[in-house]
Amino acid sequence: MSDTTTLISALKTAPGVIIPLIQEVPPQILKRRPSPAKWSAYEHACHLSQSDAPFLARLNMILSTPEPYIKSIENSPEDEAGALLDIDLDESLKRYAAERAALVERLKKLSPDEWQKTAVHEAFDHYSVFIMFRHLLNHEMLHAYRIEELLLKKDWD
Repeated sequence: MSDTTTLISALKTAPGVIIPLIQEVPPQILKRRPSPAKWSAYEHACHLSQSDAPFLARLNMILSTPEPYIKSIENSPEDEAGALLDIDLDESLKRYAAERAALVERLKKLSPDEWQKTAVHEAFDHYSVFIMFRHLLNHEMLHAYRIEELLLKKDWD
């Protein structure tokens, strides 16, 4: 099995990378979308603050259900249209840090057998608790990368 200690450590430290990154984005471009269909840095950050709760719910379902079925998470049409811009960013980042700390504490208590527990995922060939939380880490790193792209973008019109 892959190293759960390393994964937990990465999940624990991710907010320490992402929160300062979003705070570095200048106010004049924080809510600016690079195109009408692409999220701003602000939206990416608010989206990340909403990610831990569904993954914790999935964890509870996988651990308590004999043959759990996991549906894909899709962004809502409202979020795609800009609803995330109405969320308070500071509160969102505080929630992200607090929920991540609680999630990490929960993950530390999982047994090796619980990490290996599997589920059927509608979009993936195979899925386990370990894969799910590796996926969460990769998901947030993708959004962090998008935030950094917007922070460093030269050619704002």
